[in-house]
Amino acid sequence: MKKIILVLAICLSAGNLFAQNATNSAADKLRSEGDAAMKAKNYALVVTKYSDFLKQTNYEDAGRIFNCAYAAFNIKKYDDAVKFYDMAIKKKYNLANSYVGKAMALRTLDKGEEFIATAKEGLKEIPGEANLEKLVYAYCINKGQTAQQAGKTDVAEGMFKNVLELSNKTYKGNALYSLGVMSYNAGAKILKAAAPLAQSDADKYKAEKAKADTQMAKAKEYLEQAVALNPADANSKKILDAINSMK
Repeated sequence: MKKIILVLAICLSAGNLFAQNATNSAADKLRSEGDAAMKAKNYALVVTKYSDFLKQTNYEDAGRIFNCAYAAFNIKKYDDAVKFYDMAIKKKYNLANSYVGKAMALRTLDKGEEFIATAKEGLKEIPGEANLEKLVYAYCINKGQTAQQAGKTDVAEGMFKNVLELSNKTYKGNALYSLGVMSYNAGAKILKAAAPLAQSDADKYKAEKAKADTQMAKAKEYLEQAVALNPADANSKKILDAINSMK
């Protein structure tokens, strides 16, 4: 009985070894085909071959995970790009480009909150990373201005304030200017609407004037910060002069 067990064990081991060799051979073939497709910029084939290769090798090849993400992005498979870029990030591979790629894919999918969260996470890992900051700035300023034009001031304020977390002084200065202008316009609008009350209802006018003053004070604070960042900021100075000239 012992001999039979031993023989069976040997046969099973040989079978496993054969299967493992066959798996390795298949994986090597997929990797080589994926590499060739990458060189030829056949990104659809890259995704197919690398996806199968990575699945067979337990997603251990960080470089090809990244390349698979890049290829998926190029053929507009943005969900797949997010998935593979996220794998690359978890492996700490090519972090800057992995975060940028994931953020761009999320932006294209119109997943704004996830886009901002990913960019901020990337900036914690790589403080001041220029491409991530540029992405956040362009997205948030654009969305903020759109929201402002639609009268959604809370949304606009939140978008502009996202930019204040960046390290780029020009970006921050522009966001501070936008916040300052928004508060100034809000205060000016209140004053214009309240003007007729100055003669007809002094108490109500006083209450509205206090609201306007609060907005003007916010505007002044933002614009002073903008000028502190960029002393040559003529636009911020112009509005500051207007605020300071008010009685």
